[in-house]
Amino acid sequence: MKFGSRLCTLNVGGRRFFFPAELMKRLPLSRLSRLQRCVSESELLELCDDYDRDSNEFFFDRHSEAFSFIMLYVQHGKLRFVPHMCELSFYNEMLYWGLESADLQPCCQRRLDHRMSECFVHFFPEEPPPRGPWEEPPRGPAGEPRRWLETVRRTFEEPTSSILAQILASVSMLFVVISMVMLCASTLPDWKSAETLDQHRIIEAVCIGWFTAECIVRFLVSRDKCEFVRRPLNIIDLLAITPYYVSVAVTMLTGENSTLQRAGVTLRVLRIMRIFWLIKLARHFLGLQTLGLTLRRCHRQMVTLLVFIGVAMAIFSALAQLLEHGLDPEAGNHDYASIPAACWWVIISMTTVGYGDMFPVTVAGRMLGGVCVVSGIVLLALPITFIYHSFLQTYSELTLRAARRRRTATQATY
Repeated sequence: MKFGSRLCTLNVGGRRFFFPAELMKRLPLSRLSRLQRCVSESELLELCDDYDRDSNEFFFDRHSEAFSFIMLYVQHGKLRFVPHMCELSFYNEMLYWGLESADLQPCCQRRLDHRMSECFVHFFPEEPPPRGPWEEPPRGPAGEPRRWLETVRRTFEEPTSSILAQILASVSMLFVVISMVMLCASTLPDWKSAETLDQHRIIEAVCIGWFTAECIVRFLVSRDKCEFVRRPLNIIDLLAITPYYVSVAVTMLTGENSTLQRAGVTLRVLRIMRIFWLIKLARHFLGLQTLGLTLRRCHRQMVTLLVFIGVAMAIFSALAQLLEHGLDPEAGNHDYASIPAACWWVIISMTTVGYGDMFPVTVAGRMLGGVCVVSGIVLLALPITFIYHSFLQTYSELTLRAARRRRTATQATY
């Protein structure tokens, strides 16, 4: 579908909204941006209810007033509930267009959380229903069936979709564990012999080969190659795999001469980046997925928390340096000789009980330390409460979503 610069019309529940095609690409609504990537009318009809080619009009059988409020959010950056409309119904409209609860204003977020906890209801973005065995498989431009591509994609992307997917996920986790064990063991003094290093290189090459093949297959069967490259987990995979090939290439080009010796520090830094493979476990463990999604939804609260800590560090470190060292530079506490040095004591005191490596000795400094500790408790408690509730909600959503996928896969099997 080539929209060019034509004017697009969205008919939502009988009400028309007009947009230039270029503007639709930039709207923060995933369903509208996906419309621009459709290559056939059949793909278009998977995202909208009907399409008029002559007038370039898309039809959506959705709530028009809710979409009007969503467009107000697009224009002004503030999303609130439609008056006299059920919060759950409006949230369902949000998910349909590609928004999340984090896009709501804080007051509306609290209303939604309270409403969902009362009704024990969870909504998810709409997914296309599984095809039955009687339906004709989708065909590509060349007329060949694409069902096997979708099967391979689900096998590699969704570990709970089939038994084969679970086996591949288990093998992938096994290689991650083996790689991490070898990475840790390679730093032991007893593992520095030539024979042990050769065995380590063989095991490392096997693990890298598996990860490389897995990444290539997932890239080839992905629906959107650009979206695949932009995903955080795929970027982490690339960062974890690339250092091995860089180190092998440098070794082949320079051998064991002085050039390699000068590059030794760089190679060690590249090899230690393999620790990112642990994040690959997020594909298979719900807890890591919950953590990542919670941080993404609560990025504003995390920024607020960092700002609180930064302001407190600036204030308390300056006062601590003055009370412990600044008033008597010669006989004062030399651990607080500078404000940056005092910042370490402030951050440790605010977030933990302290290491004890440095502590105030004057009466005024100890009083300041007490205020610093109490302030840390208060400042950390303010945004963490919202992050905690978001974590519980996210974990519940992902648990129900995983259960629904397993149920769908079981129904498709039978």
